[in-house]
Amino acid sequence: MSRVGKNPIPVPSGVTVKVAGREVTVSGPKGTSSWVYPDSAKVSFDDGAKLIQVARKNDERQSRANHGLTRSLIANMVKGVSEGFQKRLLIYGTGYNCKLQGRTLHLNVGFSGRRRGLGSQFEIPVPDGVDVVVERDAARGDMDPASMVVQGFDKQKVGQFAAEVRALRKTEPYKNKGIRYEGEQVRKKQGKALTGTG
Repeated sequence: MSRVGKNPIPVPSGVTVKVAGREVTVSGPKGTSSWVYPDSAKVSFDDGAKLIQVARKNDERQSRANHGLTRSLIANMVKGVSEGFQKRLLIYGTGYNCKLQGRTLHLNVGFSGRRRGLGSQFEIPVPDGVDVVVERDAARGDMDPASMVVQGFDKQKVGQFAAEVRALRKTEPYKNKGIRYEGEQVRKKQGKALTGTG
């Protein structure tokens, strides 16, 4: 028995669950999420106890693997529509900044105007189901980073968009300039020291 899969999923107040065939639909204050689970799994919802139970039809290897996965994905759906997910990104570097105009995120992270033909600014459309909140748009120095929060009810979409933004300018190891997740530890390398020839 999967240690993860056997645990029931509590459903908080304000969240509704519908199981029809192999499709699970979860609705809450943050949105609505649906997913078709694998045929090897069985999902049931106890409306009175407000619990979702995930089981498997047999003990084949793939069924055992899908058991815990199914439970985790449905638990993420419940959390997403009730609380939501978020990733905070910090942008270090003098002159680096981020701004939001409508559904487009503008990033200035130090590239020259010749790079990719985009000038010094990336323009990134924010996908559906994801919201971006710019907390500080301009970095006034290395100790005061620009910052933004990527949030939404779909954990995969939030993580994917945050990863795409971070990949545009990963933090370099010498001056630690670039984009990083909040709490991410970046190891700083010592630059080469110039020595006189005497």
